[in-house]
Amino acid sequence: MRPATPALEFSDAQRVMLIELSKSRTAPFREVQRAQALLLAGDGVANYLIAAQVGVSPATVTLWRSRFASEGLAKFGQVRKGRGPKPTIPKEKIDEIVELTLHSTPEGETHWSCRSMAKKAGVSKDTVQRVWSSRGLKPHLVKTFKVSNDPLFEEKLVDVVGLYLDPPDNAVVLCMDEKSSVQALDRTQPSLPMVPGRAQTMTHDYKRHGTTSLFAALDVKTGAVIGECHRRHRSSEFRKFLDTIDQSVPAKLDVHLILDNYGTHKTAAIRSWLAKRPRFHVHFTPTSASWINLVERWFATLTEKQIRRGAHRSVRQLETAIKAYLEITNQSPRPFVWTKTADEILASVARFCTRTSESGH
Repeated sequence: MRPATPALEFSDAQRVMLIELSKSRTAPFREVQRAQALLLAGDGVANYLIAAQVGVSPATVTLWRSRFASEGLAKFGQVRKGRGPKPTIPKEKIDEIVELTLHSTPEGETHWSCRSMAKKAGVSKDTVQRVWSSRGLKPHLVKTFKVSNDPLFEEKLVDVVGLYLDPPDNAVVLCMDEKSSVQALDRTQPSLPMVPGRAQTMTHDYKRHGTTSLFAALDVKTGAVIGECHRRHRSSEFRKFLDTIDQSVPAKLDVHLILDNYGTHKTAAIRSWLAKRPRFHVHFTPTSASWINLVERWFATLTEKQIRRGAHRSVRQLETAIKAYLEITNQSPRPFVWTKTADEILASVARFCTRTSESGH
C-alpha cells in the first residue's frame, strides 16, 4: 500500500492564481503543467497519479510540492540556475563577427562562410549563423546591377513611367519586346513524376532541338498579351509583328509602343512603316534599363511556368506550348501594377550611385 499523500493547503488567492494559470494558452507550457499538478495536489491526489495525468515524472511532482511548501508562489515561473536558455552571445563577440563580415574577407577567399568565420572568431558555426540571421547578413549571396549611362535616362524614364501611371485617353499602351533564342530542350532520359515524399525529378542534361524567338506586346491596362513566334530575329520579323499589332488593336485607338533600343527597332524599314501609321507612337526605354519594360516581367512568368521545366522535342512543339500559354493567360489576364513615380526612381538611383561611389570598390 502506498502511504497517503497529504493535500497541499492554498489560500483563496493562491487557488485562483493556479486555476487561471492552469487554463492559460499563453503561459509557458511548463508553468501550466506545474499549476495543474499543484491543484491536483491540493485535492489530495497521489504524486504518481498526478504525474501520469499531467505528463511528468513523479519526482518532478515531488519537487514542485516541496518548493510550494517552502516558497509558495513567490518564485513561481522563475528560471532557476542551470535551467532554461543559455547565456546569450557577448555583445563584444557579436560586434567582432559583424565587423569582420562587413569589412574583411578570409585570406585567399572572396567571402566568409560560417565555418571560416567561426574559426576566425573562435565560436561555433551555429553562433555565426545566428548572428548573421539576426542582422540579415548573407555573405554567400551577391546581386548584380547595371546603372544606365544613357544621357537621356531621366527624359526617357519620365516618359515611360508617365504612360504607366497616367495612360492617355483613346489609346492603348503596349510594352513590346522579343524573347529571343528560346531553346527547345528535351531531357536525355525520361523524367519521374512527383509522388508523396518525393519531388518530380529530371536529368540536368538535355538535348537541343533548335530555337525560336517570341515577339510579345503586353497591354499595360488589361494585362492581355499579343504574341507570335518567329524562327529568326530580324527587322523583317519585327515588322511582321507590327502588322499583327496593327490588326489586333481597334483602328480608333492610338498605339503607344514601349520598346528597348535594339537595332531592329530602328532600321529604315521600321521608321518608314511607322511614318505611314501616325497612330503609332514609339517610346524608347533608357539603355541598360530593361526593368522599366513591364513585358520583361511577363517573360519571367512564362519562363517559370512553361519553359524552364518543359520538355520539347522540336521547335514546333515549343512554339505550340508558348501559344497555348498565351491563349490560356489571355482568357483571364491580370495587369502588372506600376507603383513608383519617376521622382522616386530618380531619387533611389541617386542614392545608389552615391553609395557605390563612396564604397571605394
